[in-house]
Amino acid sequence: MSLPAGPATGYETPVAYRLAIFDFDGTLADSYPWFTSVLDHMAARHNFRAIDAEERESLRGASARAIMKTVGVSTWKLARIAKDFRAMKKDASSGIPLFPGIPEMLRDLHGRGVVLALVSSDTEASVRIGLGPELSALFVHFDCGASLFGKARKFRRVLRKLAVARTQTICIGDEDRDAQAAAKAGIDFGAVTWGYSTPESLIAHNPKLTFATVDDIAGIAG
Repeated sequence: MSLPAGPATGYETPVAYRLAIFDFDGTLADSYPWFTSVLDHMAARHNFRAIDAEERESLRGASARAIMKTVGVSTWKLARIAKDFRAMKKDASSGIPLFPGIPEMLRDLHGRGVVLALVSSDTEASVRIGLGPELSALFVHFDCGASLFGKARKFRRVLRKLAVARTQTICIGDEDRDAQAAAKAGIDFGAVTWGYSTPESLIAHNPKLTFATVDDIAGIAG
């Protein structure tokens, strides 16, 4: 699928992005409260260390790999734990809200010609439930079910499918692994400050753009 040429200038840089690849949990959906509510249950079920609220907050500034090490999750356990989380998340998705302003922001970007895609480690079914039919229809491509550290491959696949230059593409996410995957795929990273990771930990990855509010994201259209 080829896309029409977009503008060459905009926002605070020489780039007005033609393609925005969004993360879902912590970026569009306010799922962190749900995540913390099931964490103790998952720790008991999969035999990793439970952590209290204070430690959970301190770990929001750590990398995904550091968090795994802290709670005692080995790489070989990760796929099974992720599968369980995804199943529970699908059942809960209808009750997990989007952040305020997300519907309006997505409609605005779509109306201004920015092509929207979504890459998530969640399932496509959960994402579509969370977005609802109207907002889901704004996205031209979903690539879901990514492994915890497998997003870079999916970013490259989106770029090939949509035939968009890396220089005209931005990944918008809330975790260090989003930043790392964007760097591996050779695309810009835009960090949101309201998700799972702390703003300070994301800034350490030198994002191209940092969004303090949902409304700020509209600037990517130029």
